[in-house]
Amino acid sequence: MAGKNVVRRIKIELDAGSAGPAELGKMLGPYGLNLREIMQRYNEATAGQRGDRVPVEVTVFEDRSYALRFLAPPTSFLLRRAASPGSIVTEEQLREIALRKLPELNTEDVDAAMRTIAGTARSMGISVKSSA
Repeated sequence: MAGKNVVRRIKIELDAGSAGPAELGKMLGPYGLNLREIMQRYNEATAGQRGDRVPVEVTVFEDRSYALRFLAPPTSFLLRRAASPGSIVTEEQLREIALRKLPELNTEDVDAAMRTIAGTARSMGISVKSSA
């Protein structure tokens, strides 16, 4: 998409595999994009993650074309799901979340990512059970 002028970047969080036109229409309707096509691409790309909230960044170009960039579910969503039904996550669960979020964090170190995720857990009232 080099050389195209970007009009807007919009981040939308939708239910994986089951996004509807109403959700997309509110955010993307004003840009004249093909909502049905975007909805179909999103649902196909996220079908294997049903039950998750999967954010997508839509880059809208001047010629009404677009690019989709799929992101990992929010950290808080992943922590709540891992901690349910209680308010404790294990280090193994923390590592899994850190690995899933690693491409979006400003580190390549899994241990640093785990510390970041653990900080989010603490702020949410979720404790981390150490394996030692």
